Amino acid sequence: MTFTTPAVQIDVTDQTLREALADHDLVSLARQLGTLDLSEILDLSGRLEDRERAVVFRLLPKGQAIEVFERLDPALQHELLHDLQSGEVAELFAALEPDDRVWLLDELPAGLATRLLRGLPEHERAVTATVLGYPQDSVGRRMSPAFVAAHPGDTAGETLERVRARLDDAETVYTIPVLDGTRKLVGVISLRDVLRAAPQQDIAEVMVDPHSVSATETAELAARRCSELRLSALPVVDAEERLVGILTLDDAARILEREQDEDSARQGGTEPLRRPYLGTPVRTIVRSRIVWLLVLAVGATLTVQVLDAFEATLEQVTVLALFVPLLIGTGGNTGNQAATTVTRALALGDVGPRDVLRVLARELRVGLLMGLLLGVLGAGIAGLVYEPRIGAVIGLTLVGICAVAAAIGGIMPLIARAVKVDPAVFSNPFISTFVDATGLVVYFLIARAVLGL
Repeated sequence: MTFTTPAVQIDVTDQTLREALADHDLVSLARQLGTLDLSEILDLSGRLEDRERAVVFRLLPKGQAIEVFERLDPALQHELLHDLQSGEVAELFAALEPDDRVWLLDELPAGLATRLLRGLPEHERAVTATVLGYPQDSVGRRMSPAFVAAHPGDTAGETLERVRARLDDAETVYTIPVLDGTRKLVGVISLRDVLRAAPQQDIAEVMVDPHSVSATETAELAARRCSELRLSALPVVDAEERLVGILTLDDAARILEREQDEDSARQGGTEPLRRPYLGTPVRTIVRSRIVWLLVLAVGATLTVQVLDAFEATLEQVTVLALFVPLLIGTGGNTGNQAATTVTRALALGDVGPRDVLRVLARELRVGLLMGLLLGVLGAGIAGLVYEPRIGAVIGLTLVGICAVAAAIGGIMPLIARAVKVDPAVFSNPFISTFVDATGLVVYFLIARAVLGL
């Protein structure tokens, strides 16, 4: 018997599916789709162009189509809605959970979002509007208002009956918040503990103290807390400690994955695509990169201006030009290392803007130590190949550049957080450009002093 790996099967299906699309052979296309499971359909959806995706989607059975739509990235959901009829759009939108609707609404134009909200049943519209009412980056906008709650005076048997009644509409039943008469969060209990308890035992006897997060807290910090505590769901409360929703572990993972994609993209000098690469139009990829290229090109003029200012120095000792790439490269790498470390510490809550002086002092010491290690090596090699004075210039410059770059790289993310800008914006590309110019100034000033120019 011969087995075919999933990757090969998907590639073959993708090719034959495209052939059926090109030939408008909908019968063959529907037959092929019927042999695929959910994960394969999702993978293919990310590879198709917008109109091809809409054709494939219409050929799926209704239940499977809704399930596929729920699992698509919000950006792909947006594009798919653009190519479907209004009736299909309204049905798909109504089938989403409130928190998933908000993910999608954040991608949609305001006019379409308003029309979709108006088409919802009154109760669903009210629940979705409640989630939409929280700030853009808050956990309140990513929480689910569909949860099962218990009260301290309830019995385990009563709570279990309530769980059974909400199996179809609750986001999760594995973590059950416990509320008092004013809906304030007083405890949590797991479904396992409910099942373990005697039917007549009060919930107050088995519940534990709750972990919770404010609805106005940033979604990333709340998601990290949920992940670090390994909670299946983290209760979300308002300013009066009243429960307003829950953040499930899968939603926390989704938030962290999105934030990681965003940070990684911006550290590489681009904007995140928010969709599969092969399913992204070329114009979208260009738009995600061109602004950063323009900004960095303007920033690079600083380096040109520094070289122009020290042109006479270079003319007197031309060998200095040979070391420019080495020195600015070392400075950029040092700054990027510091920025990456501090950005991660910010995300984990280890440091904050108030720690800027402590971080500055720490990174200065780190930079000086690394500069000394590199400087001794650089001075020895340059001194042997050229002359001792050139070696001294290179060694001292490495000490200065590493110290300055580490300090700049360490405090830039903290400054960004203080002014409420994503620290990734001030990360690798920006820091490299700034450190290049600063490092050249340090280099030529040291060269002038040591060589007596």
